[in-house]
Amino acid sequence: MGKLDGRIAIITGAAMGNGEGIARVMAKHGAHVVLWDISERVYETAKSIQSGGREATPYKVDVRSFEQCKEAADDAIAKFGKVDVLCNNAGVTRMVPFLEMSDEVRDFQFDVNIKGVWNCTKAVLPNMKQNQYGRIIIMSSVTGPMVANTGETAYATTKAALWGFTKALAIEVVKDNITVNAICPGMIRTPMVENEARKFSPDDPDSVLDMIASTIPMGRLGNPLEIGELAAFLASDESSYITGAHVVIDGGNSLPEIPMP
Repeated sequence: MGKLDGRIAIITGAAMGNGEGIARVMAKHGAHVVLWDISERVYETAKSIQSGGREATPYKVDVRSFEQCKEAADDAIAKFGKVDVLCNNAGVTRMVPFLEMSDEVRDFQFDVNIKGVWNCTKAVLPNMKQNQYGRIIIMSSVTGPMVANTGETAYATTKAALWGFTKALAIEVVKDNITVNAICPGMIRTPMVENEARKFSPDDPDSVLDMIASTIPMGRLGNPLEIGELAAFLASDESSYITGAHVVIDGGNSLPEIPMP
């Protein structure tokens, strides 16, 4: 018996990175994972999960569109009868100094990271309230609420906003037997992080990743599957008395008062 047996779990941004890691781990624990992503790669990821004998259903969805989110949610509910888990993972970042950032780049991050979470949750929550059960997981970050680097003003703003969203929604739906919690990752080795490393050193991005790893107390970047295990815990009844929480998973990177040697 897996701790997510019989659960229907929607994971957004599931084609790659943390979303793929979450989908693979939840499927391993018995969930039927419903993968949403704007990328065509979502179909390949679903097929790969299916090849391991797990249940996965892909949808191409732009989370910036409430209509697309609702259409996909309604279709999943019609097929599977319910949605037990929503993991709002889809997110983007563009590192640009504040005075150099265009409104378009700012709004792209706001629209995906904040409005996307709003749209997906609004599309799925009525079914959870009807069933008097749900687990909503929000992918926030240590960036914004706890730490920040130059060029991250827009991204940090979005991730900090999700802390407020998590707490406010958690208290609003707690009597419906729905929990709402946020995951706050540090440096996880995802395509997003690798792309940022290439911008700093196109010829040797691994040197940038190694430098970052050297500043982390655990001495390494995290793995998307580790994010997946935390998400699976928050999606399960093992976390039944946890709501409105923000769980940091960063290898201890936010602990030191000063940079470690």
